[in-house]
Amino acid sequence: MTLPEQRALVENPALDDDLTAIAEARGLATQARAAFEQALHEPQEVLDGWVAAMAAAGTAAAEELARLAVDETGYGVYEHKVIKNRFNTVHVAQWISTLRCKGVLWRDERARVLAIGEPMGPIAAIIPVTNPTSTVLFKCLAAVKSGNSVVCSPHPRAVACCRRAAEVVSAAATEAGAPPGMISCLTRPVLAATRELMEHPAIAVVLATGGSEMVRAAYSCGKPTLAVGPGNAPAYIHRSVSSAAQAAAMIVASKSFDNGTACVAEQAVVVDADLAGEVEAAFVSEGTAFLGEPDALALGRLLLTPDGRINPRAVGQSAERLAEMCSFRVPTGTKMLAAWLDEVGPDVPLSLEKLAPVLAFYKAASVEEGERTCRSVLAHGGEGHTLTIHAEDPDVVARFAALPASRILINCPALFAGMGYSAALDPSFMLGTGTWGGSVVSDNVTPLHLINIKRVAAERRPWQALFETGS
Repeated sequence: MTLPEQRALVENPALDDDLTAIAEARGLATQARAAFEQALHEPQEVLDGWVAAMAAAGTAAAEELARLAVDETGYGVYEHKVIKNRFNTVHVAQWISTLRCKGVLWRDERARVLAIGEPMGPIAAIIPVTNPTSTVLFKCLAAVKSGNSVVCSPHPRAVACCRRAAEVVSAAATEAGAPPGMISCLTRPVLAATRELMEHPAIAVVLATGGSEMVRAAYSCGKPTLAVGPGNAPAYIHRSVSSAAQAAAMIVASKSFDNGTACVAEQAVVVDADLAGEVEAAFVSEGTAFLGEPDALALGRLLLTPDGRINPRAVGQSAERLAEMCSFRVPTGTKMLAAWLDEVGPDVPLSLEKLAPVLAFYKAASVEEGERTCRSVLAHGGEGHTLTIHAEDPDVVARFAALPASRILINCPALFAGMGYSAALDPSFMLGTGTWGGSVVSDNVTPLHLINIKRVAAERRPWQALFETGS
């Protein structure tokens, strides 16, 4: 489609919406390629100046963007979304400022090898509805730091807030000297447009965060893809834990943050049976309401649709609002809803991932049973993501560290540690799940995942020696 045809589609509201959206995706992808090529020869120091300007602008707009995200999506907590935005524009931005992504990365004089980093090219960045503005900020900072342009494709329920977030950092980057089109955002992110963006010849790589269907679509687009999806993350509390009360405080703070919209937060708590009473009391003191069977069943029916999908109506709602939606009462100030379960699986909705302040609890008669339960939770939508262990026994820690999770966190709140704040993991808003979870990456994704590294190597031993007898 020619540019005049694209303009005609955009200017004529009577034309088909999907075609208009596809035209926009094509235009922004082409624009991103032009911007990338214009910036291709800029040194790391120039890119760093753009990123610093973007981070400052994003920090200043953190409250505005948080309000837009909550108002548009209806998900989460305004104050917590402010923190998420600033985590990226302050903590992540400070951490990546020390990275070198472009030019000479390292040299090995002895081996006579030189490593040179080069950007991959224009990025299609898929943005989830649960963490929209914070993910836009993260992916744009990571893209520009590594010398790549980026086109964001937001969830249809988060278009306005994502567009504004992209505008904020784009304007800052352009004012600092970046070429126009370095950062952009689809305004009509229908599925056809998102697919067109991912498959467009101008796009070099896809950076996808979202549900299982979106992750599968990203991996099937024919482009190199870094994609991360959902997580069903268990936490194990062993009898050797130094403080059950402290473990409860960590887990409630993590899982209730932004009304449970972070996939890295705990989904299930597996407790040594000997500690069950003490642990329940500790969680109650932290604002958790434990539900009886009828209320737990009602909550399960609300959280998942009959075909087993997450119910968007229940995502990111407060514990009190969820109780109201299910027509039961909880004490005022309740932060978390919880229920003791006996099974894990698709027929037990509360045992699966819950993008809400809801926890499943299990009693384990032994370490072996605790390990089996955690493995089962991971197997039902959480493999490759995150496991938390609250214990002081090093043998227990070693045993659970063998489970299939990319982040094994010890005596930490899963959310704050997993994203690289309270634990010394790479700060990120995109957490890989490895091949366990169907992802090509198991790390916390950083700008270093968005570059090609080429080696310049000189001869170190005579090549003729390969042909010598006994070589």
